[in-house]
Amino acid sequence: MNTKLTLTIEQSVIEKAKRYAKDKERSLSSLIENYLKALTKENNPSEIELTPIVKSLKGSFTAPKDFDYKKELSNRLSEKYL
Repeated sequence: MNTKLTLTIEQSVIEKAKRYAKDKERSLSSLIENYLKALTKENNPSEIELTPIVKSLKGSFTAPKDFDYKKELSNRLSEKYL
């Protein structure tokens, strides 16, 4: 059953969200509903089923102990986009 909901949101955010929804050919209501569903989804990480490909790759790479993932990601993205 659908129920009406009133939200108070900055006008600029609403305008951007409406443009985004239009670009995606979706209604703003459906975008917000799906977002709230994703936020409230009860999902236990231990219950996530891995696909066979992911299972085969699991444990195939071991990073050095001093490996800084965030720094490496930042460097790679800077190289790519700057």
